[in-house]
Amino acid sequence: MLKNWLRRDKDAQDVAHTLYLAAVAQARQPLFYATHGVPDTVDGRFDLIVMHVFLLLRPLSKLAEQDGDGELQVRAGTIAQALFDTMFSDMDRSLREMGVSDISVGKRVKHMAKAFYGRVAAYNDGLEGTDEQLSEALRRNLFGTVTPAADNVAAMSDYLRFQAGQMAAVQDDQALKGEILFAPWPGKGVDP
Repeated sequence: MLKNWLRRDKDAQDVAHTLYLAAVAQARQPLFYATHGVPDTVDGRFDLIVMHVFLLLRPLSKLAEQDGDGELQVRAGTIAQALFDTMFSDMDRSLREMGVSDISVGKRVKHMAKAFYGRVAAYNDGLEGTDEQLSEALRRNLFGTVTPAADNVAAMSDYLRFQAGQMAAVQDDQALKGEILFAPWPGKGVDP
């Protein structure tokens, strides 16, 4: 019994790691920075990773909250938690590599986790609300350290809605296997 639990936990971590690498790779697309005005800074990169992890969490969260087979919901929740943990483990490692002291790392990671939850709430509200709500959420978070051009905010709003639509079409078995892919953004030059 314990052996099966440990294997499932390892499988969830492997799926989460694969998903996290996909989010980071997508967030590193040069056009986000060069063409669409996302600040090429530590904050801008963090916010793009957060946005892409948020997108990957959507199908997992949807599955975890569904009625039905409890084992599928538990597995989806376990993968979602492992994805969150993987992201913040990487943030911890990155801070240490940048020379942040051990004493400060915990505080910074805690602040980043709070920022993550705030952005998730803002992006969820924006996707469920009006274009202006989503644009404001992006202006405040993704572009928080700069004054973005209106067309950059509109482009990133379109991108977020487009990818959220792609995530809504992910099948349950794909989500549980970590086979969640970002779609090419037609005509914008952003490819997975």
